[in-house]
Amino acid sequence: MIDVNELRKGVTFELDGSLYKVLDYSHNKPGRGNATIRIKARDMRTGTTLEKTFNSGDRVQDVRLEYHMVQYLYKDGPFYYFMDTETFEQPAISADLIGDLAGFLKEGLEVKLTFYNNEAIDIDLPTSVDLQVTQAEAAVRGDTATGVTKRVTVETGQMVDVPYFVNEGDMIRVDTRTGAYVTRVNA
Repeated sequence: MIDVNELRKGVTFELDGSLYKVLDYSHNKPGRGNATIRIKARDMRTGTTLEKTFNSGDRVQDVRLEYHMVQYLYKDGPFYYFMDTETFEQPAISADLIGDLAGFLKEGLEVKLTFYNNEAIDIDLPTSVDLQVTQAEAAVRGDTATGVTKRVTVETGQMVDVPYFVNEGDMIRVDTRTGAYVTRVNA
């Protein structure tokens, strides 16, 4: 058991039989009385969000998590297959767990999987990935005003807003947290 005062962003805990990961945390100490701790947490299995207020001194069940570095191999139906870089096991992860991050997965990409009781519950991608542009409309001369962007498709099927000078075949760096274009990369 851990005190709710120890909850911070990114901490995983168990409450009422469900696993939660803290997304936001605030500590409020009024002039008199006990402090209150407000959290916003995501259910690791269903993806639903919970907002809860605890009184100072309340306790929640802490959990022991395992982390494995894995390499993305391929997608087959509703499952994504990875290979553990140490044991060479190949866990299959459901598309529900991957969610919107699927647009950044390309063969050979190393990611960190979080396991609880031998069940994969979370995936952490690198902060940015390099992807090749597979489809882009041509830029027209004179369309170079500040901030002008166009939508392109990258090798994973993800759509990204990029500056007009990015062409089909270019390698671009994309931020996996926001899905935003970062820079063009020399191949």
